[in-house]
Amino acid sequence: MYTFLLSLLTLALPGLVLAQGNQNSLPNTFPHAWPGQPNGTFSPEWQKYFEVTEKLPNITGPIPRTFAGNIPVNRQGHPNDTLFFWAFEKQGANGTLTAPADANNTDPWIIWLQGGPGSSGMIALTTENGPIHVLANGTWVFNNFSWNHLADMIWIDQPVGTGFSTADSTGYIADEDQMGEDFLGFLSNLVKVFPSLATRPLFLTGESYAGTYIPYITKHLFQAQNPPVKLRKIAIGDGSLGSQATVEHLPVVNVIETYPAIIGYDQDVFNYFREQEHLCGFDLNLTYPQDGHFPTLNLVRPTERSALSQSLLEPTESRTRSQSLQKAVSEKFTATHGSRALIKRAEFFERREESRREWKRDLTGRANGTIDPFYGCSLLDELIDYAVNFTFPWSNGDFDVYDIPDATSPEPFLNASSFFNDNRTRAALHAPTSKDWIRNFNYPFGNAHDRSKGNQYGDPSVEPIAFLSELAANASAANVSIVFYSGNDDSLVQHRGTEVIIQNMTFGGVQGFSRKPSTPWFDDDGNFAGIVHQERGLTYVLFAGAGHLVPEWKPAQALVFLREFVLGGNLNGTVSGTIVVGGENATLATDFLPGGNEIFYGSGATQGTSTIPAATQAAWNSFIATAIATHSPLGAGNGASKMARGDVMGMIALVAMAVVQWVV
Repeated sequence: MYTFLLSLLTLALPGLVLAQGNQNSLPNTFPHAWPGQPNGTFSPEWQKYFEVTEKLPNITGPIPRTFAGNIPVNRQGHPNDTLFFWAFEKQGANGTLTAPADANNTDPWIIWLQGGPGSSGMIALTTENGPIHVLANGTWVFNNFSWNHLADMIWIDQPVGTGFSTADSTGYIADEDQMGEDFLGFLSNLVKVFPSLATRPLFLTGESYAGTYIPYITKHLFQAQNPPVKLRKIAIGDGSLGSQATVEHLPVVNVIETYPAIIGYDQDVFNYFREQEHLCGFDLNLTYPQDGHFPTLNLVRPTERSALSQSLLEPTESRTRSQSLQKAVSEKFTATHGSRALIKRAEFFERREESRREWKRDLTGRANGTIDPFYGCSLLDELIDYAVNFTFPWSNGDFDVYDIPDATSPEPFLNASSFFNDNRTRAALHAPTSKDWIRNFNYPFGNAHDRSKGNQYGDPSVEPIAFLSELAANASAANVSIVFYSGNDDSLVQHRGTEVIIQNMTFGGVQGFSRKPSTPWFDDDGNFAGIVHQERGLTYVLFAGAGHLVPEWKPAQALVFLREFVLGGNLNGTVSGTIVVGGENATLATDFLPGGNEIFYGSGATQGTSTIPAATQAAWNSFIATAIATHSPLGAGNGASKMARGDVMGMIALVAMAVVQWVV
């Protein structure tokens, strides 16, 4: 398996940050007028211009009829602010995109948005759910599970300046509301070129930071007096719907329960993280139905100033993509804790186990009831640093926040840059010549992750959770359904955070789900694919064995999901009176779905697999059952309570023996 995709959440590029970190140095880009471009306003006459008729380099064999180019967003004073799109007609169809306007045409069409913020939608087209895929060796293959098998599909680079989209140096978005207005301006021009899209049902989909984009776009569609399209459903995967505390750091204990291999099945380490979870106020009690709203979660920052604490100001995914993450982390741990010098990589590996015992992140040697001064409540960062320091195979130097069991270092890089920047591709797609296509860029808000102006990405906008209840009410009134889905192997935007958001929002006049999601769903071969639950216009789907980029890791299951739960009306998991369609499985009615038992590793490719011994798994399962039974989450009974360690410490020796055999 392969991934080095940063499609939802962006890769920090230090060179770009330094070169383009202020307003005066931001790029000034503009669309290119290729031969044959019509004069005048947008109309169906532009279809011929946008159609991709020239051969694409390295793509052999026929592809569906396709259209591509830049369309303005109609922002006053910024005529060069455009969005780039690449549209594919439904597989086997001919003329569906160019059909005339017809109010009786109910054929669905789909838009896909990438995240970042600042990641190109072409990443998904070429690695996830598009018809052509680039491999790590640079060759191209056709994807038998492309989403355009089911409907006309359009992948878009947005906001302005992303990928092949363009913006003048003062034309980047100020906030998400401006992004939403830009997108409606783009849609109003798009439907002039393809008139049937104005009345056909639109399914607006995307992943990760698109979990912020899509609610804002939807809000602006509902507010528009004459919206340019007929929205039918939104579907958000592993979405940034809430605060950094909620989506990244709150779920860390759930991440460990899903993949205890991250901490080497160490019970003390688990208890340490669970206490930190409690002290940070992250151990929320999800009830079905939900009893009251959750308090606002504040991300407590480190109180000790150090190289380590300063590094936590970077987005988590940026830290994990450092080429020298393992070395940097070990140096920071050394400086922070004033212990033996473990700077040299060879020395680090030689003494890792001794260091693990000395620095083990448990309650021993520190005052109980205190938040770690070096990490604060950045629990995901602390978990990653622990794994990279002490747990094989992540101690090889990498931790993939998007797909936990992928410990390859470096990971196979699926990079379509040379394809998109080939002048033949550029001409065929009517792409701009004023810029090169890049996968991710760091200044969608006109600043390079300026945290003084907003969140960790410099986004000053309020998180969607602040208006999701209102959005859901408007969606119900407009007959628009909502779908949230998650990959179980994702640690960056883990499903627990999504479930907290669902239970804290109101839809259909009631807060949260009334029953705990526990209905299995299956792929076309009858294999277990995950959990599905549906109530009052909101669908939640959990994918087993998928990471952050669900269509990449589970392409067949993602296509079934699209067919059944997005485009279709499959009722599996629907609460109907006192029953749930498809039944409820008690073994699935837990807070976590156990991950796989194998971690794969290698350099640039999968070269080995680490399998957890059965004795380790059995001892851990016994421990975790007791630990869960004796732990009261925040809001349950008399409130949160500290976890008792005495009930479980008797099993440490057995686990430690198995863990040492596996870790070392």
